[in-house]
Amino acid sequence: MKLSEVKSSEIKNLDLLAKQVVEGFITGIHKSPFHGFSVEFSEHKLYNKGESTRHIDWKLFAKTEKLYTKKYEEETNLRCHIIIDNSASMHYPIIKKQTVNQLNKVGFSAIAAASLMEILKRQRDAVGLSIYSDKYEYYAPEKGSERHRKMLLNQLEQLLVSSSKSNTETYKYLHEIAEKIHRRSLIFLFTDMFQTSKDDEALFDALRHLKYNKHEVVLFHTYDEKTEIGFNFDNSPKKFVDVETGAEINVFAENVQGKYKELAQLYFKDLKNKCLQYEIDYVPLDINKGYNDVLITYLLQRKKNK
Repeated sequence: MKLSEVKSSEIKNLDLLAKQVVEGFITGIHKSPFHGFSVEFSEHKLYNKGESTRHIDWKLFAKTEKLYTKKYEEETNLRCHIIIDNSASMHYPIIKKQTVNQLNKVGFSAIAAASLMEILKRQRDAVGLSIYSDKYEYYAPEKGSERHRKMLLNQLEQLLVSSSKSNTETYKYLHEIAEKIHRRSLIFLFTDMFQTSKDDEALFDALRHLKYNKHEVVLFHTYDEKTEIGFNFDNSPKKFVDVETGAEINVFAENVQGKYKELAQLYFKDLKNKCLQYEIDYVPLDINKGYNDVLITYLLQRKKNK
């Protein structure tokens, strides 16, 4: 089943949706230049002639026309912690009811996180979760049990139906989260990098704190490219309201679009360079372009950390 065929009423079933995202991704990997990653999955390895056919995955064979056997490894290989910014700006664009094909930034992040948890489960990796806005809303340490994963999925499902009017001090909560993660982990942060009360230097100090104890940090910079970078609005007079500060401005989009795009692109370039400086992996995520970049990033990180 394609994601586009999932009914909007099913979006709360993140478990099913995450499985579909990951299955589509794995099928694509077997047919792509990333084929080499296929053998990195804990539950699959290439079938060698002469081996028992007992554990061949025939469903995967039907999709790929290649023989893979299932592996059954019990050990946990990696510890991952997912962090999601749930501030008001992450609830842009404003959508009354989110569907698979119409998501705001926090909805996209929730589905991406659920998909990560599905692939982590298949790898026997442990996962934890933190959610913050103007307070530290939720924390769960890294564990690998199915009961734990279901508990985290429930928290992510709530992000799909919630709203937020909160601003945030991302730097503050990243410091708090850093204090809670003691064992070396791979940390994924979903945020749009919008904050109003501190400069970028304070934010990067907090990101550097996350790297304490030799954690690997991946910044998933989450945004809506069409409007937040391209500023593609019709040229009727519009009032733009900052969802976190309430500041307002009236403009014709066409009059400022060129300069806006120039400044937005410069900001993204500076952000990427700062991440490079602090050895933080920077991954820009347009919420309209799917989840492959998220899952490929995980595989690359896992390969590096083995």
